[in-house]
Amino acid sequence: MSLFGLGSRNQKTFRPKKNAPSGSKGAQLKKHIDATLGSGNLREAVRLPPGEDLHEWLAVNTVDFFNQVNILYGTLTEFCTSSSCPTMSAGPKYEYRWADGVNIKKPIEVSAPKYVDYLMSWIETQLDDESTFPQNLGTPFPSNFQDVVKTIFKRLFRVYAHIYHSHFQKIISLKEEAHMNTCFKHFVLFTWEFRLIDKAELAPLYELVESILQL
Repeated sequence: MSLFGLGSRNQKTFRPKKNAPSGSKGAQLKKHIDATLGSGNLREAVRLPPGEDLHEWLAVNTVDFFNQVNILYGTLTEFCTSSSCPTMSAGPKYEYRWADGVNIKKPIEVSAPKYVDYLMSWIETQLDDESTFPQNLGTPFPSNFQDVVKTIFKRLFRVYAHIYHSHFQKIISLKEEAHMNTCFKHFVLFTWEFRLIDKAELAPLYELVESILQL
């Protein structure tokens, strides 16, 4: 089983998996990610490879982390329902409302599964937009690219926060906790390396984040 594979019994995803940006560069960087992850050194795996373009590296990894969260949440869809999780929360102190600035401009309260549904649809729209995530090597990235990436990672973190606070016992019973912890460690190390999530946003899981970063 690969480091981030869940085995055949759980290979349902919340959304179809996305492929890395096409073209030789995307495939080459994806191979680098897989090779460094295979070594087990996550700190090394997140670093920008020497001579590579930062935006290309962020793009390939954004697709990868989208797929990881997609698979993880896909194992919980029968347990995370509008009745069990009527709000998108991370413990009693933190509640997330949805707005995308286009279709829903004013933040609205929705159930956790609805929030994740909105989120994954929104991320897919970003990933499929070639003016934001160029598919062809050499096509320039937009000036706001890092802002888009930061918003994606901030919102993916909220899915982890909800799972840890509301569904971790279920993750344990499914024997997926080691896999989830590894995925989250990889996610935290990557977002920290490139300063993608503000420290205040990490509050719902800050003790876990601190233990990963060994601050």
